[in-house]
Amino acid sequence: MAEPRTLADRMRRHFGDADHVYAHLLHGMAADWEAGGVVREICRGWEAAPAGAVVQLRLLAGLFRIVLTGRAPQLEPFYPCLGGTAPPGDVWPVALPVVAAHVEELHEALAVAPQTNEVGRSTALLVGLFVAVRRLGLRRVRLLEPGASAGLNLLMDRFRFEGHGWNWGPPESSVTLREAVFGAVQPEDFTIVDRRGCDPAPVDVTSEQGRLRLRSFVWPFQVERHERLAAALRLAAEDPPVVDRAGAAEWLAGRLDRPVDPGVLTVVWQSVTRQYWPATDTAFVDGLIADGLDRMPLAHVAMEYPQVGRPYPAELVVRTTGSDAPTRLGTVADHGIPVTLECCP
Repeated sequence: MAEPRTLADRMRRHFGDADHVYAHLLHGMAADWEAGGVVREICRGWEAAPAGAVVQLRLLAGLFRIVLTGRAPQLEPFYPCLGGTAPPGDVWPVALPVVAAHVEELHEALAVAPQTNEVGRSTALLVGLFVAVRRLGLRRVRLLEPGASAGLNLLMDRFRFEGHGWNWGPPESSVTLREAVFGAVQPEDFTIVDRRGCDPAPVDVTSEQGRLRLRSFVWPFQVERHERLAAALRLAAEDPPVVDRAGAAEWLAGRLDRPVDPGVLTVVWQSVTRQYWPATDTAFVDGLIADGLDRMPLAHVAMEYPQVGRPYPAELVVRTTGSDAPTRLGTVADHGIPVTLECCP
């Protein structure tokens, strides 16, 4: 299939003919772009942006932030996460005056890269941790996450996971992930004794702007994702995770060089972040992990797409000290749920 040639093509093809608010908004935006309307003005300078920049999602998120901050009440009936039940096919005539009234703000919104910090992906981390703890016999964990965004998945031991015949985590947690794994799960007890992440542009979960940014990139018709995010943000407000402003390579080198108790298992965890790293950083991180596997109890748990251009589905891969090669445990849906296990080593 040929690459979409214009921003309008990308807008139309992103959700296709789906019957939800974002699909109808993008079809309206595409027509306006082609007609030389306000959407063309908003997108000036982004016409040649690479497909990976997903300009269309940045624009939708900018509009969503206007709605979330109460400046477009006429659009709230179209956003299911806000209780809206209006027919999505009617949205564009209502949205166009809002878009036209916020041209500069929406243009500036295109510079804000998508960040959702999907809490559902903590399920993949948990499954990988079970394997690492079982293999190495260490139950005190130091958790390191390059590309952590807001660091919400660093709090995964405060989430509740429930599956067929198993459960893990505090029963009273406000974040509960149910039936998130297809396949046999063998839980292990462990304690996270240290946790830290990095990101080139970390999101501050203690700020209103940070929380707004995360909410705006979660699609409004996926109500369950919004509920999980809201619950995780409440947990984070009580004890915010530490996320350093740094790139993956330099940060991870510094963290792995720090002395650690020999009874502590270091776990490097990442989810859908490698595609955003420079190639030099990717190679450097691979080298750091290979070196770490030789000199300390270490596990690398990765939820990543297998290759650029053929992204689906993401793979869950684990490698631990003493193992000859990475183990592919299974596949993971984009937003982390479900994890489909292929093996349980």
